[in-house]
Amino acid sequence: MAVNNSSTGKDDDWKSQLRPPPRDLRPQTSDVTGTTLGLEFEDMGLPRGLLMGIFEAGFERPSPIQESAIPYGLQHRDILARAKNGTGKTAAFVIPVLAQLKLDNTASRPSISALILVPTRELALQTAQVTKTLSKHMGVEVMVTTGGTTLKDDIIRLQSPAGVHVLVGTPGRVLDLAGKGVCDLSSCGVFVMDEADKLLSVEFGTVVEGLLAYLPPQRQVMCFSATFPVGVKEFKDKHMSSPYEINLMDELTLKGVTQYYAYVEERQKVHCLNTLFSKLQINQSIIFCNSTNRVELLAKKITELGYSCFYSHAKMLQSHRNRVFHDFRSGTCRNLVCSDLLTRGIDIQAVNVVINFDFPKNSETYLHRIGRSGRFGHLGLAINLVTYEDRFNLDRIERELGTEITPIPREVERGLYVAVGGETEEEREASFLLQQQLTAKDRAQQVQVQGQRQRDQLQQQLALQAQAREQAQREAHIRVLQLQQQGMAMGGRR
Repeated sequence: MAVNNSSTGKDDDWKSQLRPPPRDLRPQTSDVTGTTLGLEFEDMGLPRGLLMGIFEAGFERPSPIQESAIPYGLQHRDILARAKNGTGKTAAFVIPVLAQLKLDNTASRPSISALILVPTRELALQTAQVTKTLSKHMGVEVMVTTGGTTLKDDIIRLQSPAGVHVLVGTPGRVLDLAGKGVCDLSSCGVFVMDEADKLLSVEFGTVVEGLLAYLPPQRQVMCFSATFPVGVKEFKDKHMSSPYEINLMDELTLKGVTQYYAYVEERQKVHCLNTLFSKLQINQSIIFCNSTNRVELLAKKITELGYSCFYSHAKMLQSHRNRVFHDFRSGTCRNLVCSDLLTRGIDIQAVNVVINFDFPKNSETYLHRIGRSGRFGHLGLAINLVTYEDRFNLDRIERELGTEITPIPREVERGLYVAVGGETEEEREASFLLQQQLTAKDRAQQVQVQGQRQRDQLQQQLALQAQAREQAQREAHIRVLQLQQQGMAMGGRR
């Protein structure tokens, strides 16, 4: 049931009816706690239904980017915001988007009031889910549309009587729907770009320009990202009206992420990875490779080592990518090997270790990769396997990001990436059970792998025996032919 009445939050009776998740008592860094205004969500004049969704999602107080962006977003100001990965950027634009919706129940079919554009399909699914979670008490219709799915389903959804209030999608698919006249953006008063630097790159820039032609001239534009190259300034000058600029990047890397490198030869990488798996206390890890072929090969190697592992890359079917993403988020598997497909915005709280199996070639990619750990001010570990050929990239990335990547010690201090203290007995027990469950899966995987190895070895032995028999038969046949030829030659001489 929708609840739309505005509230300043003075009446707390409604709070007692909420069912928020258990409080996260892990320590957090100043990346998410270092607010300056001391605002609470209830001080922002948000609708009651939205406040209910915020608190039921487990939000307690705004992070610095939320405190800075939400009040200006509510004023319908254009916003250009730069903040670190994993500091709450998604809620910083979703909350003002939802708060400004005019939910007219008398309308025959709601029109699209807000468009949220993101560069990847996985990020679109995640952003749509956050939007649905926060608006669960508002009666808002949220739709996600991405490439790799059938247009027919999207067309049916857009033309359904329920309509769509908020559309979340990737640029190509939204432009396709708008160009076919199926997606009406003429009443879309709010346009949001998450990971704006990627959306304004050569890959997507012309598509975004084409999409803007379908939006009304009087619109609110909000751009959020961790990095802002020259293309963003050009877009600001052309399409934004006196935007309120936010820059919370006093330093580029997250305070809670400790960065190490291990100097190895290429042939030593898998052995080094196996050592890390055995020594580190990994909740979940994401392992990055620089090509899709290496993603699949490494995932196979990890499985052969006896560890549970999924993989994901851009050449997979979208349905397979969605399944892997969903299962990994739900904790079905401990390790995920992927290409740079999942470097942007993906938020999986259980990931505490990121490993660059292949070291990235530029600082922007490195920054987004390591931002998959240490989410929302928590602790994380970034480990880079660096070869002789990577040494110049390592030095350049350190200089460009103003950070230090140190050699990995023999023993990594557990407190650097695992929350110590601050947990209740129930949380410790739940964490222990999860670790046992994942360890049991790894053991089962090891047993399965060992059994498969034994079967493979037996088949290989049988194949070698069959080859030996065939070889012996061929040699015997050749010997018989040679003897016959010799006999014929002797008979001819007689």
